[in-house]
Amino acid sequence: MLNIYLVRHGQDEDNEQGILNGHRDKPLTILGLNQAEQLAEYINIHGLSFDKVYSSPLQRAHTTAEKITQKLNLVEPEILAQLIERDFGIMTGRKISEIESLCAPAILKTDTVVYFLEVEGAETFPDLIIRAKKLLRFIKDNYQDGNILLVGHGDFGKMIYAAYYNLAWDEVLRSFHFGNSELILLTDNISPDEAQIFKTPQFNN
Repeated sequence: MLNIYLVRHGQDEDNEQGILNGHRDKPLTILGLNQAEQLAEYINIHGLSFDKVYSSPLQRAHTTAEKITQKLNLVEPEILAQLIERDFGIMTGRKISEIESLCAPAILKTDTVVYFLEVEGAETFPDLIIRAKKLLRFIKDNYQDGNILLVGHGDFGKMIYAAYYNLAWDEVLRSFHFGNSELILLTDNISPDEAQIFKTPQFNN
């Protein structure tokens, strides 16, 4: 049985300041480091281990992955370019609070997040689904069983979840919040609504 675990990075400086990061490469905050350490401890206490750990090339994800591999005495995470966050296009570096005024009506609002759907230079969510399916094909072609950890990002992580369970991207955006240093298990043994398994203290934008 192949189990794919998804982790979103800990809080980074852009998260703290309410800035849309995308491909920006800011480090984790003190809270973000603490979140990553809490997750690593949770994984260790529950006896989880991983046959392979892959990380996004962005430092907020790679540092989070390193906290986990160090705690579990595993080989350092391997960078996987396909795990990089959504390209936010011209919204990169803008304030999260500006999304509605700059992007409406092409937005999707949930209880916790306002998503912009189409802006110049940005990947759309259908684009991310295509990328997620390619990523999952790579994992399944290389691993028939075992535990694989993917450490990445919020928007793309949710689209990996959507692609794995063949769910509509807009349904997934509305269905749950994927917070910093939270863990999702993707496996054929559980239904989609049972996938999220670890929550960490979050922050307010």
